[in-house]
Amino acid sequence: MGKRNETSIIGFVLLGLFSNPKYAEFVITIILLIYIIAVAINTTLILLIWLDSCLHTPMYVLLSQLSVMDLTLTSCTITKMATDFFSGKRHISNLGCGTQMFFYLTVGIAECILLTFMAYDRYVAICYPLRYAVLMSTKVCLLMVTLSWVGSAVISLSHTIYIMHFHTCGAREIHHFFCEAMAFLKLSCEDTSAYENVVLVTGTILTLIPFGLILASYCLIFLVIFHMNSLQGRNKALATCSSHLSVVSLYFGPAMVIYVTPGSSLSPELDKHLSVFETIITPLLNPLIYSIRNKEVMGALKKVLGRLLISK
Repeated sequence: MGKRNETSIIGFVLLGLFSNPKYAEFVITIILLIYIIAVAINTTLILLIWLDSCLHTPMYVLLSQLSVMDLTLTSCTITKMATDFFSGKRHISNLGCGTQMFFYLTVGIAECILLTFMAYDRYVAICYPLRYAVLMSTKVCLLMVTLSWVGSAVISLSHTIYIMHFHTCGAREIHHFFCEAMAFLKLSCEDTSAYENVVLVTGTILTLIPFGLILASYCLIFLVIFHMNSLQGRNKALATCSSHLSVVSLYFGPAMVIYVTPGSSLSPELDKHLSVFETIITPLLNPLIYSIRNKEVMGALKKVLGRLLISK
């Protein structure tokens, strides 16, 4: 009775990332280091795009939103995991669990929508360069950003509310390092198979359809690129497209395994490992992929650093 009352007050217990604590401190230190670097790089990229007027174009506005999403995704999961590990307290309240689930789902869906819009941006820029200013105007770009955030928030809020209404029983221990939806459903005393099928269908729609649209747009893009007479123009277009395709692969790979695979066939350990990749590795690699090979971003960085040195 005492344990039941305690868990009802605390909410839930996050079992964390490590089943074997032998190298836990070393791994968590590495994860925190990667997190700090990811935060620094994404923040720098956002500031560069904001400060440099040359980067005030639809492509970079969408890219800055991708960095904001990456920052939100990694911060809402990794900070809680690290705090729990070093404090020794792994509790999370009902409200905290629902909030974390909402932000994770919102950002996950928003990135999916945004990456599709980014593919459309590249399609227009390469296939219809003379109409780019009209088809990708400031108004259209802001509409894309708004749809990504608002659409994902509405979908994730409805799922979060429905998931949190399920009655839980037992030890109320979530086999994850954050309140992940499918891990939470395993605590339910009720039959959740029907809702799990809904999640599977929703995940399929929100990943396979955008992924198919992205592939279709790039098939058309590559047809145009290979017919370009200018070697310099072809290389520039391929460099931009390869960066976006790399980010698409990093995002859709784990997402398809987690949300398009039936929950019963995915082991908790594999789910956690894929979530680590999605919440810590991807936010680190995304800005690096777009920045290192991008002359405009590197040029903006050099200008900002030059101003700082001159001011000192």
